[in-house]
Amino acid sequence: MWPTGSKGNHMILVAGLLLVSLHSFSQESILDRYIQLPGKSIKASRALNELSRITGFLFTYDTQIINTDRTFSLPSDQMQVRVLLDSITGDPAIRYSVIGRHIILYREMAVTADAVAGRDSVPAFLSIGGTITDMETSEPLPYATIGISHRGRGTVTNINGEFVLRISEECMDDTLTVSYVGYVNRLIPVRSLPGNVMTINMQRDFIPIPEIIIRAQDPQLIIRKTISSIASNYGTSPALLTGFYREGVYRRKEPQVYSEAVVQIYKSPYARSLQNDQIKILRSRKIESLEIKDTLAVRLKAGLSATLSLDGMRHLFDFIDPQSFDSYDYHLTDIVTVDGQTAYVISFRQKDWITEPLLQGDIYINVDNYSVILADFEVNPGYVDQTGESFVSRLPREYSMKPEYIRYRTRYRNVDGRYYLVHVRGDLGFIAKGRKKVFSSRFNVFFELAITDYRTENVSRFDHEELAPVYSIFSLTINGYDAGYWKDFDFLKPEDDLVEALEKLKVRLGEFND
Repeated sequence: MWPTGSKGNHMILVAGLLLVSLHSFSQESILDRYIQLPGKSIKASRALNELSRITGFLFTYDTQIINTDRTFSLPSDQMQVRVLLDSITGDPAIRYSVIGRHIILYREMAVTADAVAGRDSVPAFLSIGGTITDMETSEPLPYATIGISHRGRGTVTNINGEFVLRISEECMDDTLTVSYVGYVNRLIPVRSLPGNVMTINMQRDFIPIPEIIIRAQDPQLIIRKTISSIASNYGTSPALLTGFYREGVYRRKEPQVYSEAVVQIYKSPYARSLQNDQIKILRSRKIESLEIKDTLAVRLKAGLSATLSLDGMRHLFDFIDPQSFDSYDYHLTDIVTVDGQTAYVISFRQKDWITEPLLQGDIYINVDNYSVILADFEVNPGYVDQTGESFVSRLPREYSMKPEYIRYRTRYRNVDGRYYLVHVRGDLGFIAKGRKKVFSSRFNVFFELAITDYRTENVSRFDHEELAPVYSIFSLTINGYDAGYWKDFDFLKPEDDLVEALEKLKVRLGEFND
């Protein structure tokens, strides 16, 4: 039991300072530790692997500033880790930063004064990027959240675990935070970031929770507390969100239509408000691979509208609406780490006696403040074929459509105590078959919104003439393609298969290769 009174508080403070001092010393001392590597000469890549094996520390670095194929001579006796790193890098400008169990090799970044002039100009920036992976398996982590800790800047990784983020000068003294459900947060000082071809490894975080504790929790009570906490968690004032939106229609894994845009969203207060959210398109472009002979041309219906409706804290998800409680079974299945905090995992599924297509999946709710951090769900596969053709447009009369899957994902991010929408993704798959056709065609459709910037000061609603036609077919509202269109805006890095497919169409996405 902790001591009480002022004396007890003093003891706790001293103990805390002692722990911090010991932790910092153990981190810093790793660079001064003496190590001997085997052999007379060694490649830089092998030397880093050996150092990692011996010390237990992992290395993060940009492959463009460190030549891992470089071979150097080893001394016959032991030498300090920092001296070994000097030999490995062969560059006196390389710095070393120890954070947790990670050693970051980097050149200190400096922002140039070059800013783009014009209506859409933004502050000078650096472009960083890389891949987020599992520490043990090296598998990429899709939809990981990357953000500047105390600012409304961020993005998410694509399916390949890759990301790109622009860093302005005002963020240089802040911290980059990387989070993924079930993993320990990575915190890296912005000035210590290795560069734009880095790999950031994430460590799993296991929380041993006795099963009896999980069984004692009432999932519906947790959800009710979540609903009553929406205003305090998500804000009672409006916010201006800037984001990157994209959608695509694939036929047999080849893109037929691919559209993307930089958008701004007026996000109405999450308190009881009669105001609707608004979307304004700043820039947009599309690519079509449709030939005249293509009678089967599919387009996504109202993807922009879907991204707004999937903000389940603004437009209450059906499965957390108390009026729908009788339609679902709820189970508290786990407690995991999300954004450095613990969260309940509540699984839900429609009751057995219901035969209409409802939703099923998992919702992640913060244990302390009852905020929804993530909702991962789909239309019940057993009844998904009943949804018909409500999601796509331009299907010829002689064709019928059978949905195979409809999946959604909504993610929120905490920025200094307020939660913001950060990522929305929808994936739909279906088979289209002509009445007189022997073979069918398989289509995959997706839409995605990643919020890259937030603002709460001087926020006002858009003029009517600025509003995007959110209920229209987005791809039909865009004309043309511009390879250098995004300039200084943040975007989602496209997956490798999309880049390859677009290259076949003679489209070079130059901004993705910077």
